[in-house]
Amino acid sequence: EKELLPAFEKTKKSRTGSFSLTVSSTDRTVGTILGSEIQKNFGNSLEEDSFTVNCTGGGGQSFGAFIPKGLTLRLSGDANDGLGKGLSGGKIVVKVPEDAGYKAEENIIVGNVCCFGATSGQAFINGIAGERFCVRNSGATVVAEGCGDHGLEYMTGGTAIILGSTGRNLAAGMSGGVAYVLDEKHDLYKRLNKELITVYELDDETTVVRTKARAGETPDESVLKQLIEKHVAETGSVKGKAILADWATYKKMFKKIIPNDYKKMLVSIIGEDNCYFF
Repeated sequence: EKELLPAFEKTKKSRTGSFSLTVSSTDRTVGTILGSEIQKNFGNSLEEDSFTVNCTGGGGQSFGAFIPKGLTLRLSGDANDGLGKGLSGGKIVVKVPEDAGYKAEENIIVGNVCCFGATSGQAFINGIAGERFCVRNSGATVVAEGCGDHGLEYMTGGTAIILGSTGRNLAAGMSGGVAYVLDEKHDLYKRLNKELITVYELDDETTVVRTKARAGETPDESVLKQLIEKHVAETGSVKGKAILADWATYKKMFKKIIPNDYKKMLVSIIGEDNCYFF
């Protein structure tokens, strides 16, 4: 933050700024103090990507914790536990370095409890997240290419997209939000905690969303495809590109997870006439 705050002071009159930073595992909560200053000066008035920090290296614990709307952290490298903790409207992008000698979709790139307690904002993870991915997420939109055990644990809101395999006990205690999970081997049911949720096919007529579909697409398909498109645009994801290139095949492999009571609540709050069934 010692490097970021002076740079921010020079750029805040223009309400925009772009900074570069090398980080290591000893640098904890990168972006949090900067985010606090942005919030104090601008509240929620900034557009997405108004202030961008381009980071290289290994992010320490709680990288991007609590960052607000208007602040984007881009990390070329990897990060420890707690990435995006309490995310509050900002955006985090983590991608493998261009010269990486490994496949992103087969390797863990961020640690445990990614986006723990996030309330809003976006995170795009070009690789696998550790355990308890999106635990207690209550409003953020998060995309990753796989996750460890106990993913979506106690999730209460937001949207999670997992473009790969998951660990065991997925969706334990999940009471809100929606998740779309790629089930390439058709074995997701073996790892699900089914106590509070129901799993649907992407084109199941009983599901409900709040977004109208694009032409020729179901509402869920539109939501999912647009977010994968953004994931690819933000990270260059090879897995995301492959999915989009053969969308007709891959869309049949996705499962939608939605808590039973949350679905009832949506219908009750929004009203039947404003829900889109297909």
